[in-house]
Amino acid sequence: MNSLQVSTYLSGYKPIPNSLPDWEPGRQATWPATTATLISVDGQAVLIDSLMTITEGAELGRWIARSAVGELTSIYVTHGHADHFFGATTVLEQFPDARLVARPEVADAAREQTSAGYLQVWTSFFPGQLTKHPAAPNPLSGNTLSVGQHDLVTIDVGHTDIAASSVVHIPELDIVISGDVAYNGMHMWLAGSTAATRHSWMKALDAIEALHPREVITGHKDPVAPNDDAARILDESRSYLANFNHAAASCDSPRDLLRAVLDRYPHLGNPYTLWAAAHDQPEMLVRAAETHAPQSS
Repeated sequence: MNSLQVSTYLSGYKPIPNSLPDWEPGRQATWPATTATLISVDGQAVLIDSLMTITEGAELGRWIARSAVGELTSIYVTHGHADHFFGATTVLEQFPDARLVARPEVADAAREQTSAGYLQVWTSFFPGQLTKHPAAPNPLSGNTLSVGQHDLVTIDVGHTDIAASSVVHIPELDIVISGDVAYNGMHMWLAGSTAATRHSWMKALDAIEALHPREVITGHKDPVAPNDDAARILDESRSYLANFNHAAASCDSPRDLLRAVLDRYPHLGNPYTLWAAAHDQPEMLVRAAETHAPQSS
């Protein structure tokens, strides 16, 4: 039985509209660099996640074709955020026999992202760059994906940057493809998070560590990140969550939270991700409202 081959495609940062309060003048806001991972053996391949824009999907399809892997049997979606599966629609034009799948709870979340309301939001970020009718994944039967005679194991890890998240474990290679559970050299997507969801996210990182991986291939990776070393990535992701948690509990405004985390992590990629998190902290907004509420006499 031949060995599995794993290759990763990394998109660049994508510019997004720049009219943001508290944003550094002259600095272009961007969407984070994103990965898609190809696992192949014996003339078959599975793609894990598939980027976002029409152009990215076309480039990803050409990359798969150049890889000479033979038949693309499946595109698996780790979680329901559009930037990890809207590009599948274009990939499927080049590989129409591939199936687009996700765990059932992820498939439900992804289907919601293809609704008219969400499409309007995503189009505002990427005008003219998205397919008008993105394909949504179908529910995966069972928890494994087969490539040749090899099984890849999909694992539900609960709430991270979205309520339903999964990872893909390749036991024979000691590799975990983490989607957005772990990040590599980049600010983590914490918009709308609370102390409770960040605690759940810590448990998801523990679940990855319990698999004893050698490498973790993250859904978002800075192009200059040194490697995919699992211990480093998991430690850094945990540390970021803990430090953000502390800052979110002690800061009273988005500007203060943005500055506190940037001061600690000045070199991490994609500060827009942090900007979005700082401006969408429900617990901080409640504290601010209570502080400024009129006092009864």
